[in-house]
Amino acid sequence: MKYLFAIITSMIILSCTAQKSASKYSEIEYEAGPCFGSCPIYKMTIKSDRTAVLEAEHFNFSKGFTKSEFDKPREGTFTTTISPEAYSKLVAALDDINVMSLNAKYGSRNITDLPTAYLRITMNNGSKKQTEDYGKAGSEKLKQVYKQFEDMKTSQKWTKIK
Repeated sequence: MKYLFAIITSMIILSCTAQKSASKYSEIEYEAGPCFGSCPIYKMTIKSDRTAVLEAEHFNFSKGFTKSEFDKPREGTFTTTISPEAYSKLVAALDDINVMSLNAKYGSRNITDLPTAYLRITMNNGSKKQTEDYGKAGSEKLKQVYKQFEDMKTSQKWTKIK
């Protein structure tokens, strides 16, 4: 009986530890800016409780590209609760790139038609980090973080509120 109690206690402690590590970021924000084409334009903000807001401007849900897309109204504002798996994967990727050591800026503006990615992180202790990445030219690990945001646009169930 005491072995069973020890196992259950260990499981509770481990689950609490996992939850704490998954919520060390109080807010994670990613913004994808425009390019001279059909690059998705949006901002996604995720809180530590996994609630998220997606502010979709253009090219987020359409297939193909026509110049008339620019004349359409913005796609809308959406909310969801990010799945625990997707959130844990994002947090692990952020931990892997060591957010606080990222450069403030990446990319070269010698090419004028590339999108800019903005990653803004607020830690639970109040410290903040912002990275601007012109052309999404940062490290491969940073590019994988961007891809996770792209994937969450389609893998999560979003509810339009505006």
